[in-house]
Amino acid sequence: MSARTKARLRALDILFEADQRGLNSEALLDERLPDPDSRAGNNPYTAQVVRGVVARWQDINAALTDYSQGWTLDRMPAVDRAILRIGAWEVLVNDELPDAVAISEAVALATELST
Repeated sequence: MSARTKARLRALDILFEADQRGLNSEALLDERLPDPDSRAGNNPYTAQVVRGVVARWQDINAALTDYSQGWTLDRMPAVDRAILRIGAWEVLVNDELPDAVAISEAVALATELST
């Protein structure tokens, strides 16, 4: 597993946990980064993804709402929402990553973790 894949999985963990606990994702990230037992601080891409998703939260949710036929965000499983938010941020905002890679990574996460 590549370092970016691991970082993406850690970002997913944070986004998912924050969603389930009703917390701010960026605040949860900030809480985890200084913790030596937390895996979140091992790769800066984890923080880049979480902060990027939070910074574009409204835009990402609007895009997901517009293009998710037959599914509202609230109806989606939390893990699927987190995967879609990461994938949308990587495709729409992160110019460092080819879209095909972002999509492939999102599909791999969904295949592994989603229902």
